[in-house]
Amino acid sequence: MVRDRYPSLLLEQAIDAFAKLPGVGRKTAMRFALHVLRQDEEEVDGFVRAIGTLRHEVKYCRVCHNLSDRDVCDICGDKQRDRGLVCVVEGVRDVMAIESTQQYNGLYHVLGGVISPMEGIGPGDLEIDSLVRRTQEEPVREVILALSSTMEGDTTGYYIWRKLQSTGVKLSIIARGIAVGDELQYTDEVTLGRSIKDRTPFTGVQ
Repeated sequence: MVRDRYPSLLLEQAIDAFAKLPGVGRKTAMRFALHVLRQDEEEVDGFVRAIGTLRHEVKYCRVCHNLSDRDVCDICGDKQRDRGLVCVVEGVRDVMAIESTQQYNGLYHVLGGVISPMEGIGPGDLEIDSLVRRTQEEPVREVILALSSTMEGDTTGYYIWRKLQSTGVKLSIIARGIAVGDELQYTDEVTLGRSIKDRTPFTGVQ
């Protein structure tokens, strides 16, 4: 395969770096690199600092595993939130999606994925044990499963249901206003908000 010829090795290295971003091809990467060259040095230096700070200083909340600038995220630290409600989601983007609906005032628990044997992801790879501990150590009265309506999401929900059966904590699932196979993060705010409010008890045989 013949590679493009660039007038500068440094430009080529920058294009290679941008092209590693998801969904970015080499033509788009070249536009990014050339755009950077046209910017003021101070603006570019600020951009580089922001990326470096993001990578080195952003943490995962020690309570819910959401992204945070501190050991405990702003949501977990907010005394106005309903601490008896814990909404279980697959990833950080799901937290942002639900927060954008402004229909939920409880806490979250980010699993970090869903059970997927095909991808080698088992229960031990997810934050399920820490969820069980939260129900034992915190005043949790209800756990809401807000997982994608896929086979992997349903399998994960069933596993969590089995783990929480003996705790006495109410387990519910968001209403199926979300089509089967849909991922939570791509659901519109109105549908997602209604699904949270109209949640139903989880019985393990949804």
